[in-house]
Amino acid sequence: MGLRYLTAGETHGPQLTAIVEGLPSNLRLDFEEINFQLQRRQKGYGRGRRMQIETDTANIVGGVRHGYTTGAPVAIVVENKDWTHWRNIMNIEPIEGTDEEKRRVHRPRPGHADLNGGLKYNLKDLRNVLERSSARETAIRVACGALARQLLAEFGIKVAGQVIRIGEIEAPYKELPIDELIAVTEASSVRVTDPETEKKMEAYIDEIKKEGDSVGGIVECIVEGVPIGLGSHVQYDRKLDGRIAQGVLSINAFKGVEIGIGFEAGKLRGSQVHDEILYTEEQGYHRRTNRLGGFEGGMTNGMPVVVRGVMKPIPTLYKPLQSVDIDTKEAFTAQVERSDACAVPAASVVMEHVVAWEIAKALLEKFGGDSIEEIRANMAAYQAQLERY
Repeated sequence: MGLRYLTAGETHGPQLTAIVEGLPSNLRLDFEEINFQLQRRQKGYGRGRRMQIETDTANIVGGVRHGYTTGAPVAIVVENKDWTHWRNIMNIEPIEGTDEEKRRVHRPRPGHADLNGGLKYNLKDLRNVLERSSARETAIRVACGALARQLLAEFGIKVAGQVIRIGEIEAPYKELPIDELIAVTEASSVRVTDPETEKKMEAYIDEIKKEGDSVGGIVECIVEGVPIGLGSHVQYDRKLDGRIAQGVLSINAFKGVEIGIGFEAGKLRGSQVHDEILYTEEQGYHRRTNRLGGFEGGMTNGMPVVVRGVMKPIPTLYKPLQSVDIDTKEAFTAQVERSDACAVPAASVVMEHVVAWEIAKALLEKFGGDSIEEIRANMAAYQAQLERY
């Protein structure tokens, strides 16, 4: 079946849960690293009150023994520490009380899943939609991606992310070695490489928050050390760049994705877009440039994978938009739920883990094997084949 996961849980429920299937045996896991990645998701200038309430940690309750995967499904739990305040409201057992006591939601918020989900599932309490559609679910997706990230690290593959733009402010682009990029962006409150831009973005987010508004942006993920030939040209659903694009667009509030120079390619001539092929004894086949972001024909070409995603402004506003009450059909201004003014830095972390997951999945499809040792042997044989080519 390959690498896959399912998640369950609500934003104010007791926990988020994931079952990860397809990890090979004998992968040594660093539990502190998994929790570090979860904590990275909670950082970033512009986050709301919930990030002060909770410190996410992952508890692995299956599929791992004495620090190593066994080949069985891995079960992960991320508890919601805010659950105690929602125990009655989110109880799985029937409860008595008024709509107000049950915190029933009957006023859908523009830009959320509220109304569409209520119509689709015939739910008259829209809390049943918003609890699951919340971006809180990305916490457990980051935990799953952190497992994939550790698998990639076993084979020398590194993942980095950075913020390219927040609203009207664009960060100057710097070509940095990946280890330096990881260190510099981790030290930044908005995950940029330029200190002056960081200050401008912080002031800009403060201004947006004072106005009761929200702001989105553009984030980038770079993956280095990816072997040639992950993905395939032979079927649409085996093209790895397409699968990465689907994964990125599945992140809450993401509305666009591009690989390499992406949409800019629509403005340029072919000679300004395509990456010339070179060959040396030391490097083998490689490209002069990386405008196509490490992909040709849906397959990795050995260059760094470069993916960008655009996140819309969070739709929960403190200056609410107009909507319609599903009970009375009368117009109203949408009710406010707790929210962030800007979650772009956190979204950068989420995207890293979504991209890492898709690359890890493609890696296992290419090299197979039930154990780390078998995968390593398969990769070595493939590398020898490439060197003979």
